[in-house]
Amino acid sequence: MKILGVTFLVTAMTAPVLLVTTRPALAQDDQERRRMEERYHQEARDDAWWRGRLFERVRDDLDHVQAVTFKFSPDEYRLVKVKSELNDLQDKYAAHEYAAPQLDDVIAAMQRVVSDNHLSDRDRDILRDDLSHLRNFRDHHEGYR
Repeated sequence: MKILGVTFLVTAMTAPVLLVTTRPALAQDDQERRRMEERYHQEARDDAWWRGRLFERVRDDLDHVQAVTFKFSPDEYRLVKVKSELNDLQDKYAAHEYAAPQLDDVIAAMQRVVSDNHLSDRDRDILRDDLSHLRNFRDHHEGYR
């Protein structure tokens, strides 16, 4: 019975110490995440940025959004799904087996992410821009090689 009291006392005394020592580390991680977010959003996205790297750029944006998404959530599930479909599309496109229905699947999955995921306004705008580029690719894919 006395051991239980000692265990409780030790736990009660160490918990505040852990909170005090980990709090600065968490704040530093948050500051670093915010700096990375700022740098990511400041990159110029002109036509030269997109040229020849459409799938890579879209995947980079999806990776960025996934990095700030809660793990094991419906939001992450939708991101993983669109990334998988995008990878399949890119593999087929690289093998000169482009299939418009597969691109339509990628666009539909990406639209679900934009519509349903919890995103910052800036991230939602970036993904909307990606959708616009994917739709443009669908309409004019012969000029993208």
